[in-house]
Amino acid sequence: MLNTTTGLQLRSLVKASGELELSLVDEPIPSPAPHEVVVRVEATPINPSDIGLLFGAADIASRVLTGTATHPVVTMQIPERLMKSMQGRMDQSLAVGNEGAGTVVAAGSSPAAQALLGKTVAMIGGGMYAQYRCLEAANCIALAADATAADGASSFVNPLTALGMVETMRREGHKALVHTAAASNLGQMLNRICLKDGIDLVNIVRKPEQAALLKGMGARFVCDTSLPTFMADLTQALVETGATIAFDATGGGQLAGQILSCMETALNRTATVYSRYGSTTHKQVYIYGGLDVRPTEISRNFGFAWGIGGWLLTPFLQRIGEADAQKLRERVSAELKTTFASTYSKQISLAQALDLDVIAAYGQRATGTKYLITPHHLAAS
Repeated sequence: MLNTTTGLQLRSLVKASGELELSLVDEPIPSPAPHEVVVRVEATPINPSDIGLLFGAADIASRVLTGTATHPVVTMQIPERLMKSMQGRMDQSLAVGNEGAGTVVAAGSSPAAQALLGKTVAMIGGGMYAQYRCLEAANCIALAADATAADGASSFVNPLTALGMVETMRREGHKALVHTAAASNLGQMLNRICLKDGIDLVNIVRKPEQAALLKGMGARFVCDTSLPTFMADLTQALVETGATIAFDATGGGQLAGQILSCMETALNRTATVYSRYGSTTHKQVYIYGGLDVRPTEISRNFGFAWGIGGWLLTPFLQRIGEADAQKLRERVSAELKTTFASTYSKQISLAQALDLDVIAAYGQRATGTKYLITPHHLAAS
């Protein structure tokens, strides 16, 4: 089934000169080891986590295009003050793309690998912005017969992150949760999970149209940071839901602290005994993204029973163990075209991913600008 020896791959390189270089290169396709498969990548999403690796600390406003139509090269400048943060990847040409889907065109000799030959699979493991990907068969999930590569392209990062948030809530003894940047693809998934599972979810958005979108999808509690009543609205939603855990995709600015403050106010409304140390109920905010690159600002007006920490999918899956992680993956597979369906604003080719105008669009990381790369199309729509 494999009739070529090379395929295009998108790579990101930070140079000691202070430049970031994005390029399409011809990479040899390796022969699969016994437990490996070679997948013809047919769909792979651009997630915020991918953008972080793709652009690093570069200023995308400085982007310049050279190269050819089939092998473009984009160069961006990295501000000198941010070069220190790039030291760990200096002069390393890195493959980009966390997840994707496609057809298995070659397989190693093991039964697990051979069982996937010819099937459409979802996969995770990095380096997905490529025409072909060789990886462990264990990192692939065979899709249902009626599922396309586009259906399965986002089977891991967003679905497992959303399920991981709900599982974290349960394991830490909370009964409802708060989510920021809630109109995103991930936020819409989390809303569907919570509606299906009967969990109260407080959605925080930045614009009225985002609030309308979620309410149209059945969300009951939606709070808009652009409104002057945001803090009062959030507090009332927390009173009604009892939510004491939040997952924040923004990271910077005042939002994490505002959530904790409103949680404290909501808890004190129903308190029967005054404490000068504040509520004894633990309030937790997990930061899992960096949409706001400013420092995180905290005004401590919420007592002492609180915490702010980081949350990432891979460490979470490692903590819960393979058996429980597999249960989450099985749910994603079973509800791939319903609860965990992804939508994309545009499909682009690998070369288009390095188009200057296209970079400006998906580089915003804005709600409604989730792009899907289709690596075998010279152009897409």
